[in-house]
Amino acid sequence: MEEQKYDKKYANFVMILLAMIIVAVMYVEGMLTPSLPSIAEGFHITVDQVSLVLSTYLITGVALSPIVGKLADIYGKKKMMSIVMIIYAIAVSVTGFSPNFTFMVASRAVQGVGLTIMPLGMSLIREEFPKDMVPKAQALISGMFGAGFAISLPLGSLISNEFGWRWTYHTAIPFIFLLAILTIVKVHESKYRRPDVKVDYIGALALGTPLALVVLALSEGSSWGWTSPLFLGMTIVGLALFVPMFMYESYYHRKGGESIFDIKLLSKRNVLISNITLTVAGFGMYLSMQALSYKFETPKPFGFGLSILGTGLSMVAFAIGMIIFAVLTGKVISRIGIKPLAIVGAIVTGIGFLLIATSPGYLMTLVFEFMIGSGMSVMNASLINLLVLSVEPQNMGLATSMNSTFRYLGSSIGAPVAGALLSAFVVQSFVKSSAGTVSFLFPDKTAYFFAFALGALSFFATVFMIIFAREVLGNRKAARVKKSNDDLISAVE
Repeated sequence: MEEQKYDKKYANFVMILLAMIIVAVMYVEGMLTPSLPSIAEGFHITVDQVSLVLSTYLITGVALSPIVGKLADIYGKKKMMSIVMIIYAIAVSVTGFSPNFTFMVASRAVQGVGLTIMPLGMSLIREEFPKDMVPKAQALISGMFGAGFAISLPLGSLISNEFGWRWTYHTAIPFIFLLAILTIVKVHESKYRRPDVKVDYIGALALGTPLALVVLALSEGSSWGWTSPLFLGMTIVGLALFVPMFMYESYYHRKGGESIFDIKLLSKRNVLISNITLTVAGFGMYLSMQALSYKFETPKPFGFGLSILGTGLSMVAFAIGMIIFAVLTGKVISRIGIKPLAIVGAIVTGIGFLLIATSPGYLMTLVFEFMIGSGMSVMNASLINLLVLSVEPQNMGLATSMNSTFRYLGSSIGAPVAGALLSAFVVQSFVKSSAGTVSFLFPDKTAYFFAFALGALSFFATVFMIIFAREVLGNRKAARVKKSNDDLISAVE
């Protein structure tokens, strides 16, 4: 019955299209990181100020994710995906022509809508693909983060060094627009739409505001100062605003409305475990990977003394591990099951970070980095499948978007914690130049040890969470999954 309802040729095309979209978005965002020093120099601003280029993108993305996800459930995933792609393409096009820093920050804020693309794509896969293709497709999409990462860092560094940071944006414009057009023309609209449901706009504002405040505070805490009145005040206000948000959403739900923050949905065992686990994993990943990039660039003997381009090329080992094992995970996950693979992926990642904490040489660091990317790819692909195979199609947009929100919150915490650790344990070095002797402070081995060890502990902690998840794939569950999907299709018909 299922085979008659799906077109596998179409599914393969959409899978490749979504994979290319993820690569393009990762390229646009990843290439910006090595360009930050030249952006600061071009606009005559400080290093602290230029960090707004990254944080504003994250703020609007996190705040918009649950809203866009809910709208997708109501009006259709393809429709919202098309709108998001158009907005993102326009924002990418104008950012490279920014006349001043204020304009660039504003365009980056609009560009933050790009963070909603991945959850929308995952929702489309769950709805539009044959059951046997869903795990493979979700694993491939997760692995494309590695591909985008591998392309963006070295290529972005090269283009920025040779032609200036604006050309890193200009080169992406035709690809983004082409992908937006293909999305509008080729992708089918989702079957599960509920246009009769009212949008909880007040709830959306009540949720988006505290999320934005908390993420902004975490993103800018290192430049404002972790004990500054601005950081503490914004954090406290942001956290406090969650209280009236919960109260309003509970009231809205009791009145019969569908709240933007669906507590019942988020409290389901597999949904809750996926969200918490990926939050902790996001924290560990960003903390450790930021520390690793610092170690590559820090002068010898404290680091490896690489250039920005050399650092970007060195991170390719991580990306290759992600790509290879995303494909392998997609091939075996239906037979082995989600929980065993997720647990193995988390353990391998944790061991990889522990091995890097021992301060190995450059070549062994690349080996352990590959190991980390491999384990992380297996874990992420497994947990995404755990989420999308545990949620009803009519709630898929909100579920995947909220999951992205939790993941980015973890990332927002990991990055500043890494900065705090790397600045807490430093060693002073003196360099002679024509202007005299200049002193520099560099992170020492203790800083890197704690950063990598904390990252490892975060992944080991996720193992204990994953144990409590309900298996939704594998031989023992195959018959049950098939029956539930057949029942769902029959109900829709």
